[in-house]
Amino acid sequence: MTSHRFGAAAVLALLLGACASPMPPLPPLADAQVIVFGEQHDQPDHQRQTEQAVRRLAADGELAALVIEMAEQGRSTAGLPRDADAASVRGALAWAGWEWPVYEGVVMAAVRAGVPVLGGNLPRTKMREAMGDAARDGLVDAAVRERLAVAVREGHCGMLPTAQEPGMVRIQIGRDQAMADTVAAALKPGRRVLLLTGAQHASLDRGVPLHLALRPSAPRVHVVIFGDPSLGLAADELRSAKFTPRPDPCEGLRERLAKPPAKT
Repeated sequence: MTSHRFGAAAVLALLLGACASPMPPLPPLADAQVIVFGEQHDQPDHQRQTEQAVRRLAADGELAALVIEMAEQGRSTAGLPRDADAASVRGALAWAGWEWPVYEGVVMAAVRAGVPVLGGNLPRTKMREAMGDAARDGLVDAAVRERLAVAVREGHCGMLPTAQEPGMVRIQIGRDQAMADTVAAALKPGRRVLLLTGAQHASLDRGVPLHLALRPSAPRVHVVIFGDPSLGLAADELRSAKFTPRPDPCEGLRERLAKPPAKT
């Protein structure tokens, strides 16, 4: 069930926290071992609020690890010192395909606090295998597969060939499994793990929390999703955030598909 516990006073507190010291308390995060922040990747206020949460939890000694979708499973900053430079951090995470300035604040806040940043995403080298692995279809029920299929269609602006849809759903399941495994491995008694991922991966009814709940020793999870309630995602908390207008990604995709292939 989705609940709305993030009021105007908490929004104001977070905004003031960016320039005030000491930082105000975070909105209540319940007694959760895992905190999942579901973001839109092109919305700076989502990353800003996540950075603030990392700083607060680390300052309170509560944060065992920061797991991110933006780096592959197996990548980690655990071997780096707190004063590591950004280039060393990017190297440790094999950063590629994501705009570093967007996530630098979140990642470096954890590094400076001595909190390991762990890549959680399914490695690219395993995606083809996941796409063809029909056994993954049985890992979630038909209703979940349909939700994922709808998300895949919408994420590809309705332009994905129907024959490719089952494989893309399996990749989505594989990504959620990989992040769930990474989170579970990072758990420590009395401390929390924070996962930053896209809102679809964060949703209680289809994403990483679902795979964590299926584990024999399921951790307590609290899901925060930023932004538009009309997206129909399931969270413990829908959190307000400043909206930054962005170009329609579907328009860009249509334009690229309409262009004739480059001559070689």
